[in-house]
Amino acid sequence: MRLGRDRAPIREIVEKAAEMYNKYRAPEAIAEIVEVKDDHIIVKFDGSFCRTCGINDWVEDFKYVLEDLGYEAELVEIIEPEDMNEEWRIGVFRILGTHEKRGQFHT
Repeated sequence: MRLGRDRAPIREIVEKAAEMYNKYRAPEAIAEIVEVKDDHIIVKFDGSFCRTCGINDWVEDFKYVLEDLGYEAELVEIIEPEDMNEEWRIGVFRILGTHEKRGQFHT
């Protein structure tokens, strides 16, 4: 993955994404960064959203927040608890590249 010279380190972008996600979705869903390694991001989502339909949509929304910050990402996996009464999910995301200028995509 190629990052532009003016791009913040990926950890900073992911933390900003979590902040933005939580601003608009808390308290129903709260994102917590578990790990950032190479092009993979692991995020834990807690909250009452787990009692609603569309559970995976709440997790997938994190991808769109990353896109708003200039990063193309894909949701690779959603890890669910063994006890379905627990109110958390883990999303594993992969950064595909960045948008340095509108209409240009870099990997």
